[in-house]
Amino acid sequence: MHDDVSNRSQRRAGVTALGAYAPERIVTNQDLEAMMDTSDEWITTRTGIKRRHLAADDEFTSDLAFRAVENLLARHGDDALAGVDMVIVATHTPDALFPATAALVQDRFKLAAGAFDLLAACPGWLYALGIAKGLVESGQCRKVLAIGAEALTKIVDWTDRSTAVLFGDGAGAVVVEAVPEPYGLRSVVLGADGSGAQHLHKRAVGRCLPNGDPLAETLYMNGREVFKFAVRVMNTATIEALEKAGLHSDDIRLFVPHQANLRIIEAARERLELPRERVVVTVDEYGNNSTASIPLALAKAVDTGRVQSGDHLLLVSFGAGLTWAASVLTWGPG
Repeated sequence: MHDDVSNRSQRRAGVTALGAYAPERIVTNQDLEAMMDTSDEWITTRTGIKRRHLAADDEFTSDLAFRAVENLLARHGDDALAGVDMVIVATHTPDALFPATAALVQDRFKLAAGAFDLLAACPGWLYALGIAKGLVESGQCRKVLAIGAEALTKIVDWTDRSTAVLFGDGAGAVVVEAVPEPYGLRSVVLGADGSGAQHLHKRAVGRCLPNGDPLAETLYMNGREVFKFAVRVMNTATIEALEKAGLHSDDIRLFVPHQANLRIIEAARERLELPRERVVVTVDEYGNNSTASIPLALAKAVDTGRVQSGDHLLLVSFGAGLTWAASVLTWGPG
């Protein structure tokens, strides 16, 4: 793609196509009551989660990503992927350390594109949007396929009720390309604080965390510390994203937060002084899908008619690292 400097400076990247997928298998709170010492009341009160979707035994992150892209094509037609020259898959449950899950997507859909995975925990999909924005607005890429896909339930300790009840599997995919004013990604905020790494982690190759268990195969979370961090950063990141976009919370049509915990979402909503009808909540249906949670929630909002062309959407996420991300997206014109 060849553009002069003036055209590059005026280009804004936006989302022109969207797809999502949640596995068919559903596990309810009542199902979990039969598996561990928990109850529907205990889970609902503390998290707002009622059920979650689980990948099948032979269904992995790449399969979920494939399904999300297939859904995108079903919604927008085969031309939606025409010209895609970069594939990014945000995940922390890849099929393998290498090759990248993104390379499997590139091959599956026969795209003439580069491909790489991105590891930034739950905010990973918003990180991918930020990178896609830079690639498109600089003229380096014409179209980027940005995917968030997770098979989290394959790494959950199903004897630990404090974490096992929280997570579900799923995937979401968008195409990012240049869009006309007033649409597109108006701001992206990305942040990290590695001093909190010990509060939420899973060992991969070697031991690196102080006092970490070198043999731990499943996810560990210090719920109290993560909750405090999440409430704080959901507020600061959203305010920064709004300021960078030149908007106020009153301008936001929908708030689409990471679907980790209803209490965290409520705390963020109250700090932003947003009415409940302007917040997208899917945590009751899907649980925490990590990188897939925001695109799944966004797809649900679109499907139920809550998103119209020109609407300003506020997206925010937090996760292990500790990391966070926020973005203001003006929907359309795709």
